[in-house]
Amino acid sequence: MRKKILYGISALILAGQSMAATEEEKLTKTLQNLYPSTTFTGVHKSPLNGLYEVDMGKNIGYTNQDGKFFIFGHIFDMQHQQDITQQRLDTLNVISFNDLPLKDAIKTVNGNGKRVMAVFSDPDCPYCKKLEQELPKLNNVTIYTFLMPLDGLHPEASKKAKGIWCSTDKSAAWRDYMLHDKSPVTDKHCDSPIERNVQLGQKLGINGTPTLIAANGRVMPGAAPLEQLEKWLDDNGGKDEH
Repeated sequence: MRKKILYGISALILAGQSMAATEEEKLTKTLQNLYPSTTFTGVHKSPLNGLYEVDMGKNIGYTNQDGKFFIFGHIFDMQHQQDITQQRLDTLNVISFNDLPLKDAIKTVNGNGKRVMAVFSDPDCPYCKKLEQELPKLNNVTIYTFLMPLDGLHPEASKKAKGIWCSTDKSAAWRDYMLHDKSPVTDKHCDSPIERNVQLGQKLGINGTPTLIAANGRVMPGAAPLEQLEKWLDDNGGKDEH
């Protein structure tokens, strides 16, 4: 008798899980029919009853069961002071660090270099220069800087990026310009990855500079003070054991 009861409970649980999966699959098909030009990459129940999270690539929206109404914004768990939407966005926007073409980046080693991070940066971006003031203060980290000039905002950035890349000591030339405003020699010619880096940034959904990528693929846009950078590295697979 006990076994029958357990089997019955298990069957009910499995049926409930199957029903939930069916609801999400059904809503996915409904959304595809209603909005054929949009690519839907996932549908999940949200913490709010009757509201579903809809993943569209690296973006998130929320809809009801028939998919006719959408909400674009963030859901906050006020009891625990957590931004539920941002947590999901952080997960969706993860970039595989191991897949980055590190040969196309400027390598700078601080201390023993055990921790790693990547930065997509524009030589004429003011926030990139602000970030560069903090990066030399980080202990025991290897920084891979992908030069990604945004020519629409900074017309001379590509020329400077190529000059920095073609320098004998790329890391020194980069920091000389970013920290001391020492312009690189721009009439040098070499095989540079600048165009590839711009295309890579577009492929990865990087729309602004600076953009930082941690060892576990977590992304942080914008400049940040030293304490925040250290915590971000420690929290995302790069804890410094000193």
